[in-house]
Amino acid sequence: MKLFTLEHSKTAYQADLVFYSAAVVAMATLLLLAAPRVHWVGLSVCVAIGAAAWTAMEYGAHRFVLHGIAPFSRWHAVHHERPSALICAPTVISAALIGGLVFLPAWALFGLWPAAALTQGVLVGYLFYTVTHHATHHWRARRPWLKERKRWHALHHRRGEWPAYYGVTTSFWDHVFGSVQTPRGVGLTTDPSHRTTL
Repeated sequence: MKLFTLEHSKTAYQADLVFYSAAVVAMATLLLLAAPRVHWVGLSVCVAIGAAAWTAMEYGAHRFVLHGIAPFSRWHAVHHERPSALICAPTVISAALIGGLVFLPAWALFGLWPAAALTQGVLVGYLFYTVTHHATHHWRARRPWLKERKRWHALHHRRGEWPAYYGVTTSFWDHVFGSVQTPRGVGLTTDPSHRTTL
């Protein structure tokens, strides 16, 4: 299994989901068993802040890094060209970024337990993003929420796309930063493989 490839085998792709699921469970267990009970309310707030912060990180990374900075934009273009391929950030890189840009700075600023709780929130957000992104490309939507996420992401992937619709788990930041555009006179549908048709 290659550690630094963008297109994953089915095993490596599933291993990423298993790794982050295990990380979420392990961090939650650590917080529940080892963190001082007197701080649980504050730590719960840190988890919520981390999860909310993830949505902004997701939007910012997608809009400004994956669609703005080479070589990331070139790598991400492959995903746009082949949306059904098992393409995602290598686990080693995503884990290193979460550890280096979330946990370590938070530990230096706030201490071990708030850093662990904040990181737990980001891990939950990242796992939710990973599953949601996979679902938008590979699952048949039965629930209204997923139908809307698939529609939103299909607009982002549309050929000849305008720079818009960057949020995967939420449309909140697209509305805040004005990256929502309404196509005029276009009827858009998506087939189960997520290739858009007009």
